[in-house]
Formats: sequence, structure tokens, C-alpha cells
Amino acid sequence: MHISQHTHLRGPNLWSYDPVMEMVVDIGDLEDWPSDRIPGYPGRLEAWLPGLVEHRCSYGERGGFLRRLQEGTWPAHVLEHVTLEIQTLAGVPGGFGRAREAGPRGVYRVAVSCREARVTRAAVEAARGLVLAAMADKTFDVAGAVAEVRRLADRHWLGPSTAAIVHAAEARTIPAIRLNEGNLVQLGYGTRARRIWTAETDRTSAIAEGISRDKHLTNTLLRGCGVPVPEGRTVESAEDAWEAAREIDAPVVVKPVDGNHGRGVFIGLTTQAEVEAAYRVALGEGSGVLVERAVPGQEHRLLVVGGRMVAASRGAAAYVTGDGRSTIAALIEAQLNSDPRRGETQDHPLNPVRLDSIVRLDLQHQGFTPESVPPDGARVLIQRNGNMSVDITDEVHPEVAARAALAARIVGLDIAGIDLVAEDISRPLDAQRGAIVEVNAGPGLLFHLRPSNGPGRPVGEAIVEHLFPAGDDGRVPVVGVAGSTHTTATARLVAHLLSLRGLRTGLASATGLCLDGRCVDRRDASNFDAARKLLTNRTLEAAVIESSLRTLAIEGLAFDWCQVGVVTGLDLRHVMPEHRVKDADDLYKVLRTQVDVVLPAGTAVLNADDPVVAQMATLSKGAVIPFSAGPFSEPVRSHRAAGGRAVFVRHGRLTVAAGADEP
Repeated sequence: MHISQHTHLRGPNLWSYDPVMEMVVDIGDLEDWPSDRIPGYPGRLEAWLPGLVEHRCSYGERGGFLRRLQEGTWPAHVLEHVTLEIQTLAGVPGGFGRAREAGPRGVYRVAVSCREARVTRAAVEAARGLVLAAMADKTFDVAGAVAEVRRLADRHWLGPSTAAIVHAAEARTIPAIRLNEGNLVQLGYGTRARRIWTAETDRTSAIAEGISRDKHLTNTLLRGCGVPVPEGRTVESAEDAWEAAREIDAPVVVKPVDGNHGRGVFIGLTTQAEVEAAYRVALGEGSGVLVERAVPGQEHRLLVVGGRMVAASRGAAAYVTGDGRSTIAALIEAQLNSDPRRGETQDHPLNPVRLDSIVRLDLQHQGFTPESVPPDGARVLIQRNGNMSVDITDEVHPEVAARAALAARIVGLDIAGIDLVAEDISRPLDAQRGAIVEVNAGPGLLFHLRPSNGPGRPVGEAIVEHLFPAGDDGRVPVVGVAGSTHTTATARLVAHLLSLRGLRTGLASATGLCLDGRCVDRRDASNFDAARKLLTNRTLEAAVIESSLRTLAIEGLAFDWCQVGVVTGLDLRHVMPEHRVKDADDLYKVLRTQVDVVLPAGTAVLNADDPVVAQMATLSKGAVIPFSAGPFSEPVRSHRAAGGRAVFVRHGRLTVAAGADEP
């Protein structure tokens, strides 16, 4: 099985509305060996990948692909489904796949969902190895292959917090463009666009973020506005830390002034030795040290978005239970870190437990070291708050939610993680001496999305709603132009007309990249990357994008949907055998993409003098306007007879008609 070409179609394309990896697969002599002719082959595939039962395939029902295996199907088709299943197991979204004969005999075109080319190529190679091993009845390390694809996905694809926001935006047909290799994403186009970076937005104030990093300043501002916070002060030395603890009255908390993620935070300290030891560790995690009153109760994280609390979690303490034989270090690995919910990646709701200075100090407080062997049945506290892992959104008292929202507003954050300590989150804070202990910018969303206990919360949707209130799809008018003839002239004319309407218009065409009538790059811009540059320009109020046939064939459209899609014509002289566009049928499949992406409220503008293009009218989800060099072409006459609009030339004049009415 030889894969000769990989083509990443990054936008809507002849296969799908979503990005795909298209491959040319030559199975050679395996054309003579469909799955039903190889003893045990279907069973081995099902045993290795039980999730294949969910692949509906051409039967449109659960188990459809397994049925195809039993009846007999070819390796290229199997490669498609195995690739998709490996990506699914690795946490990569997307379930689209197709395998089609491409000729000569044994050669297929295979397309599978592809959000990130490096990840999908690895999944394809793993799938190829698995398929061949299953056919030959050899062993194959399925878990290892999936782990490698997952590693690449963790490295190259969006983190789960950003992905949740992007998926929520796409569900509302708000376009998303990734701007870097990390988690910087633009939602929307042109002047209507907003930007996110994980759980920060372009509304997140840099001043507010700076305030949130300074815990003492945050507490001072909150206290001044009546928000309950623990008493405390910054300290200058270990001795001063103990003096502050005596002033406040133990137990106390020692933590960095500007630390994050709980590093260097010590809770419930009562002795001089503990406070001074904690001071030295905390100083290494920040630029200063803060000593505060220890608030009784459990830690909670409340997520505030756009002035309201949308989710809340409670931290769960981590314990081990002695067996009379194992050290505490061994018990941590056996009882805590063996939990599949714990891991290093963002997909794991719980972090691994490390024997850091905080854990060691807590063990010392209980009379243990990591090498101690606790008695059988003895319960040993390892972390007071290992992770915010239990959803308690529905338990939060309205007054507590209001205090959290007020704290975010005082600091100035549009999205904030409010750390709050209380004995009972369902009661007001003042009634139990509860307090807000931190206000965090860029809070993690994973433990709200996938808590270890309780339902996940739609926090991605809340952030999208914050950025795009109901009815706002983040779009500026986009006009897409495609075809075999006159596309550049058409795109330039449309851009000029939009400019005459007073819209700041961008144009990406074969003559270059132009902004508001000024050409900023005279190189051919009828390609994917040039069009994306245009759409990320936040000064644009409208965009006109010419997509060359080559771009449609090997890159896909640079936009997801458009208000107007123009197809100028189809000319067989422009076939591209090198890109598998060999005849009129292939040209039609490529060019129809421009019509497929017209929004329901938009319009497809089609050349009525080209009978193949005119047939595309049935593909449009929106309105259709045929255009013609004369008033009597059949598509124009029939469209007008049905009350539709049409554009044509009569007596040397351009005429716009609506049904029987002409100006």
C-alpha cells in the first residue's frame, strides 16, 4: 500500500465543508484481496479498534462499517476508517472520510478530516501499519500508535480550553482563524472580529491582568470595595513572616505576592519553623511574599465571564491510605498517579502529584516524610487541594456569585477565575468568615469542561456569547469569485462597487492584495494565505476574494461561508491533470464549492450562458441571480418567470430585472 500524495485542503473543498487531508493511495495487488477474502481480518480490526462499531459508513447505521468489512471492502476504504478512529482515540475532532477509485486499477483518492496536517499524517501512517498488520495477522502496538498521535496533537493543535471556545463559535457559524502555532485565534472577520488567547480576550485589560498578578494589591482593592478578603500583609524576611503570623494569629497562609497555579502556597501553618520554611520556598516562586489569615473551609474556583458567574468547582484533597508496607512515595504513585484522570497534558482534569516542597511540608506537619511507611489503614493528607475537580455550579449561593462577579469587575477582568474559601458555598460568605483569596486572569477551563465529578459546563459557549451577543455572527460581507474565465476582472469590479457604497473594502485577486483601493502587494493573491491575510485585517468592512482553480483544488476556500458567491464560467482548457482535475466533471466538483458555501441569507451569482454553471443554481442554500449577455437564455427566462432576479444585457445596457419588472 503506497501513499504517493498528501494534500491538506485547509478550507471548504470538493470533499467537505471542513478541512481534509486528501491522499492518492495505490494498493497494488491488494486490489485482489478485499476484506472478506482474508481469514480473521475483520475480527482483528474490530478487536484492536472496538470503536469502529460507531462508524456508520454507507449503511447510515451503527455497525455499518463492520458490516462492510464482513461483506468485503478494499484496503483504501479500510485505511480511511482506521485513520479516523486513531484520530478519535487521540482526541482529534472530525469524523469525515471518503475513499473513491481514481484509476488506474488499484489507485484510490482517500480524504479524511484534518485539522492539523502533521497530526493527520501521523495518523495515516499509523493506520497504514495497522491495516497491513491486521491483513498479515501480525502484532501491532495500537496503544503506542495512538499515544504518538496524541502527543503530536497536544503539541500542535489547540488546547482544550481554546478548542472549546472555537467549537462553540463554529456552532453559531462564527468563523475561526488560528493566528499562530499556539492558542491565539481570531473569531469573525474584518471589523467584526474578536481575538482570544485561551481564556483571555481582546477585552482583557493588560492593567487588570497586572493587578491580578499582585495579590496584595488585589486584596487591597477588593477590601476597599467591601469584598471579604483575608487579613494579611507583605513581609520582608523569614523573621518578618513569623511576626506577621503572630499579628494575624495562626493558622496562616504563606504565598508569593505574584505567583500562579498554586506554586509556593502553604496553607494552615502554625509554628515558627513552618512559617519561616514556607517563606523561603515562596520567595523563590515570586518577587515577594505575603502572609494571610488562613480562611477555614474548602477552596473553590468560580468562573466569571462578562460580569456573571457561569461555572464553579470545588477542590478535592488528595489522600493515600497506608498498607503497612509501602512508603508514602510509593503509595502516591500507586493510589494517586495511577488515576487515568491525572496526566501532564491539558486533556487531563487532574495533575500528577509531585513530591514538591509544599507536599513535603504538609507531610512534615503530620509527622511523616516521603520515605515513611504509614500504618495499615492510616489516611495521610498529600495535597489540601490537588485540583478543582468537583462541579458545584448549582450549589453556589446567589450572593456568593454576585461577590465573585464584583471582584472580577473591581480588578477589571472580563474573564476571571475567582479563588474563594468557604465552609459552605451555599451560604453567604459573611455568615461563615469566607473570603476571596485570589482573582486570576486567563483561568483554566478544563475542570469546568470535564470535571472529575459532576456535569461539564458550557463555558466555551459563555465566552462566545460574551464576545458575540445573540444575533452577532462576527461577519463582514464576503464576496467569493471563482471560475475558469474573467474572475480577476469580476473581482476588481465588485470591489470597486463596494467601495462606492462607502465600505472599506479589501480585494485578494490575481493582480494582488488591495486595501481600500490601494495595492499593498502586487503578487498573485488568488490563493489561500493571501485571502486569510485579508480576512484578519480588522479595519475591513467588506472583502472580495478571487479563488483560483488551483487554490480550490489543492488548498480549499480561505473562508467558511460567504454572503455572495460568483461563478463566472467553466472552460475545459483549464483542466489540471497534475491536481487530479481532468475533465468537465472534475471542474464542476471543484467550482461548485464556491456555491456550496453561500449562506442561507446570501446569493449565488451564476453565468447563465454556461449550461454547466447554470446547473449549480440547485446547490445554493440562498438566493440565485443568473447573469447573461442577452435577455433570452433559458436559465434567465425561467428564473424570471418564477419571480426571481436576473442580470442581462438588453440593447447594449446592463439590466437588472426582478421577475417581469425591468427598470
